[in-house]
Amino acid sequence: MNPTTALRAAHRVPLIKFIGKRTPPKSIDHTPTAHPASPTHSLPDSFAAYRSKAQQHGPLGGSQSLNAPSQSSPSSPLTPSPTVAYAYGAIGGHTGHSLGSVEPSQGTYFDRSELPVKFRRTPWSQAEIDAIESGGASMWS
Repeated sequence: MNPTTALRAAHRVPLIKFIGKRTPPKSIDHTPTAHPASPTHSLPDSFAAYRSKAQQHGPLGGSQSLNAPSQSSPSSPLTPSPTVAYAYGAIGGHTGHSLGSVEPSQGTYFDRSELPVKFRRTPWSQAEIDAIESGGASMWS
């Protein structure tokens, strides 16, 4: 007997048994509640209040300490302001020039090809390429 025909003939029996028929609950409470593991055990007053305190890879709102041009005086665009308040964080709605330089600082590299030679990846040799492509069989022939 083939195993596939034996499996087709056997009827699948679930390992769990439910008592009664499937019925949804009569009433479901959809009012928002704080998560049981919440440190404050309270909901924020509004989404804007939550967003002003939220962090996602840095502050999302509030005042940012940047050397950016002052947003209040359009006649003097190069006057630096120590703190600038952005509604939606430091990125978006502002020029890239106002966010500062994109040059890496000393000792910081953006790409592996910029690293010193001793830290770069070593190139693959032809023997290593052949060993990988043949699944290791070329090492023994």
